[in-house]
Amino acid sequence: MILKIKGLEAGYGKFSVLEGVSMKVASDEIIALIGPNGAGKSTVLKSVFGLTTKYAGKIIYRDKDITRLRTDELIALGISYVPQGRQVFFSMTVKENLEMGAFITNDKQVVQKKMNEVFEKFPVLKEKQHDYAFSLSGGQQQMLAMGRALMQDPQLLLLDEPSLGLSPKMMKEVFEKIIEINKEGTAVLIVEQNARQAMSIAHRTYVLEDGKIALTGGKEIVKNPKIKKIYLGGR
Repeated sequence: MILKIKGLEAGYGKFSVLEGVSMKVASDEIIALIGPNGAGKSTVLKSVFGLTTKYAGKIIYRDKDITRLRTDELIALGISYVPQGRQVFFSMTVKENLEMGAFITNDKQVVQKKMNEVFEKFPVLKEKQHDYAFSLSGGQQQMLAMGRALMQDPQLLLLDEPSLGLSPKMMKEVFEKIIEINKEGTAVLIVEQNARQAMSIAHRTYVLEDGKIALTGGKEIVKNPKIKKIYLGGR
């Protein structure tokens, strides 16, 4: 397992959100985390990435306890995070955004190699590399945010609501890219409101409710009556 979360209690300052969350991610897996708004899904990702207050429990990454590590230390270990809302640097070009993703690398050849790999994965970014990020469509900005995270050469990619605000066509394309990234050797932990889409690409799914894991399962979880009723509109 590349990631193990054990009995995690976390939140923001004195405001507790997670109550004893435990979950695992294998190095070759896409893991989906679904649940209602306010359940704490994004807090799980932020906890792994060092952006919350932890009160109890452990986060283990590749057999190393990373519970108290800083975000910059986590990036150096191979963890990248794409927050929701396509947070790119709007006043910078696509190329400059990608270069920002490689801030931990001083070797220009390595940076160029990674950029070429990102351009190969997202041809539209190569085409628009000299355009400012604000001029991109929502889907292109999402690809830029993912591309910037990939510049860090992560072994674990944390994705928070990658389909938010995207057209169905662009959503399909983004999810296809997530599958591709995973097949090339990066584990993915994805938080997603579009439960059907998330479960369709995930090897396993965790359902979070009120800061606790309420349900977990593989591909068969989609047949669970509770999942059908709450997350798939009874279908």
